[in-house]
Amino acid sequence: MQPFSIPVQITLQGGQRRQGRPAFSTSGTRRNTDHNDGDPPDVHRKLPSSAGEDRAMLLGFAMMGFSVLMFFVLGVTILKPFLLSTQREESNCTIIHVHTMDDWTDCAFTCGMDCRGQGKYPCLQLFVKLTHSGQKVLLHYNEEAVQINSKCFYTPKCHQHRNDLLSGALDIKEFFDHKNGTPFSCFYSPDSQSEDVILIKKYDQMVIFHCLFWPLLTLLGGVLIGGMVRLTQYLSFLCEKHSTAFRGEVSGKVLHMAQHQFKLWRVGRSKGRSRETLRWWPN
Repeated sequence: MQPFSIPVQITLQGGQRRQGRPAFSTSGTRRNTDHNDGDPPDVHRKLPSSAGEDRAMLLGFAMMGFSVLMFFVLGVTILKPFLLSTQREESNCTIIHVHTMDDWTDCAFTCGMDCRGQGKYPCLQLFVKLTHSGQKVLLHYNEEAVQINSKCFYTPKCHQHRNDLLSGALDIKEFFDHKNGTPFSCFYSPDSQSEDVILIKKYDQMVIFHCLFWPLLTLLGGVLIGGMVRLTQYLSFLCEKHSTAFRGEVSGKVLHMAQHQFKLWRVGRSKGRSRETLRWWPN
């Protein structure tokens, strides 16, 4: 029985070797397949954005769009009239004469969708003296009052109740009568020969500052939000890229160590079986 023990043992040993090699090859193939099925680091691949980032980008674009709309609206309603208006300087005025004209000024009013009527309002005139020049000029409430009716101090809202319009004009007249001889601030145009002086400026430097500052701040806020979101996405992409590369490097090292250990184990086992074979070899 001894002569047959050697071929049988060699056959089994060769079979185990052949079984070991495909098993290792299959394991390596499976690992390569798993690696290929994963997401390899790709510089052109974009990471999907989260719902919070999408909402932040939407907020940024909304802020930028709203700022552009604010620039357009404020530019048409405030900035353009300010640039086209006459530049005025501040001075002191003193009331000379206040009176209401006998001839009332015609005006039109609306009382509904299909209701329109004609009315009249009293024209209040205020003559003042400029302190720095001593010139007698006609005082107006603001720039719009000069453009609407250059002969009256102000233009009230037109309606059909004449007594209310007259009462309002008399109240203003009484107020300025009490200021007779008392100087107050007013604004005149040094580059114009016009005798029109206004009491208050509708568009001053502070209004222009707010018209430019808040839309610009909103625009910068929207750009900052969008830039921060894009920066966060880019940093996340770089982190994912480097972490994937690091995992691939570690997996390669582990695989190499496993192969080395398997080779050492196979060599040791072969030596052990060779010794066992020599021990059973007939003398």
